[in-house]
Amino acid sequence: MRTVIAGGAVSTVDDAGTEYADGYVVIEDGVIADTGAGSPDIVADRYVDARGCLVTPGMVNTHHHLYQWATRGYAADSDLFHWLVTLYPVWAGLDEEIVGAAAAAGLARLARTGCTTVADHHYVFPADGGDLAAAVVSAADRIGTRLHLVRGSMDRGESGGGLPPDRIVEDTDAALSATEQTVAKYHDPAGNARVQVAVGPCSPFSVTERLMTGAADLARRLGVRLHTHLAETTDEDEQCRREFGCTPVEYAERLGWLGDDVWLAHAVHLTQDAVKAVGASGTGAAHCPTSNARIGVGVAPVSDLLAAGVPVGLGVDGAASNESGGLAEEMHQALLFARQRGGPTSLSPRQALWMATAGGARCLGRSQDLGSLEVGKLADLALWRLDGLAHAGIDDPVAALVLGTAAPLELLLVGGRPVVENDRLTTVDDQQIATELVAAHRKLVDG
Repeated sequence: MRTVIAGGAVSTVDDAGTEYADGYVVIEDGVIADTGAGSPDIVADRYVDARGCLVTPGMVNTHHHLYQWATRGYAADSDLFHWLVTLYPVWAGLDEEIVGAAAAAGLARLARTGCTTVADHHYVFPADGGDLAAAVVSAADRIGTRLHLVRGSMDRGESGGGLPPDRIVEDTDAALSATEQTVAKYHDPAGNARVQVAVGPCSPFSVTERLMTGAADLARRLGVRLHTHLAETTDEDEQCRREFGCTPVEYAERLGWLGDDVWLAHAVHLTQDAVKAVGASGTGAAHCPTSNARIGVGVAPVSDLLAAGVPVGLGVDGAASNESGGLAEEMHQALLFARQRGGPTSLSPRQALWMATAGGARCLGRSQDLGSLEVGKLADLALWRLDGLAHAGIDDPVAALVLGTAAPLELLLVGGRPVVENDRLTTVDDQQIATELVAAHRKLVDG
């Protein structure tokens, strides 16, 4: 099967920043076979007219909590700790049906905003909830996106000084065992994997040191990646200093949680020494600007992190702290917040696009296969329509995409397979997904 996309602008997001004002992409059997300027003189099974559009790599969401789509709008005026305390008891009612419906809705929204790969950090496992990992994997298969299932865990409940109620935390050994089983069942190490698994204890305020170190040992023994929340709020920073006598990054380093197989969610409150340590270790960072603003935690030092060589990706975060749930708009928010923090040269539109694509792929360890439009990489790409009222007349298509409103999707391919066409999902019916979500929400909140 050969597909040719031609006639529009192409931003490959390769290391050289190659772009074509009038270019093409050739796809053969789900893999990029060629890119270049003009139109290729070849026969194709499908020809896509890209005039008025910009072709980019598919976007990579490096941090999400899909189950939270069922609880949007809660604790609208709370800081993080109070927001969590409000929602933990609600999430105690999660089951397979609720998680499946919420994940499908969240993934559908992400696909509609140019996202082809999603890292979902699921860390709430009620004892009677059923197989929640299976529900997320099934939802990804249904929508058609790639999934990095981050098997999260919490073993530090209220009785141990943590935030979660004791009834929704796991025994340490049980959490590690369940994580290993999840890796064995779902992780595909192949370059074209549709599902990979990472190990993800939730955060220093909901996880014991034993679980943190045990998870790091487990992930490295199994050859998978590590993910956790870190340095998100000043409350967390103060708690780390009070309990452990160090900053969150120093605590992570002490426990073996810095390295090129680790990416951290948020990384907002970092000292300059912390930025250097993260950069020197090759640790990645998932920047979640809308969520950070929604909860009012601050603005991550993205420019400093990039300057230190940190692979920075973008994250939507849970829909309960980012009710929009779209990825493309995070480029826009990331640029604005970086400039609010450091001035107009702090982040460029192309750096924002890089974070949404190549940077995210680096965080997830997928840069050999995803994140740029290069020969041999998987045909995960987005075709954005920029000739409508919202974007017409902007000569620079990348600036139009990042600085303007979220553009409609002419086409979204995952491994060459259409997931969105003409700004509509091809794999599922939007209204059916919405109906299932409303039923799941009612089941959860009504008990």
